[in-house]
Amino acid sequence: QVTLVESGGGLVQVGASLRLSCVVSLRNLNGYTLAWFRQAPGQEREFVAAVSRNGGTTRLADSVKGRFTMSRDNTKSTLYLQMNNLQSDDTAVYYCAASRTIWSQVEVATSYNYWGQGTQVTVSS
Repeated sequence: QVTLVESGGGLVQVGASLRLSCVVSLRNLNGYTLAWFRQAPGQEREFVAAVSRNGGTTRLADSVKGRFTMSRDNTKSTLYLQMNNLQSDDTAVYYCAASRTIWSQVEVATSYNYWGQGTQVTVSS
């Protein structure tokens, strides 16, 4: 059974930081690209960040570059998203996802086979 469980969301003020975690129960985890997406009310799910199978390469959405960093620890089966200088526009439900997709498709939500249940991040001004 494949499970992805996010944690670390919450209510913070503008300028604060949060660290999201996602524990992934998936055989041969190092064969999967891992990613974070987010979805605000009334909006489509959007790409936030992705990390390659061995953790050596990351891609970030332009809207979060310079503020968010992503990493993975395959030994702990865990994916992380460090979010600094949070803004109101970052308010959304954040989802982690796993896929065997090729790197050129990492920003495409439909490329991902497995999803977590999401964790709410609310940034208040």
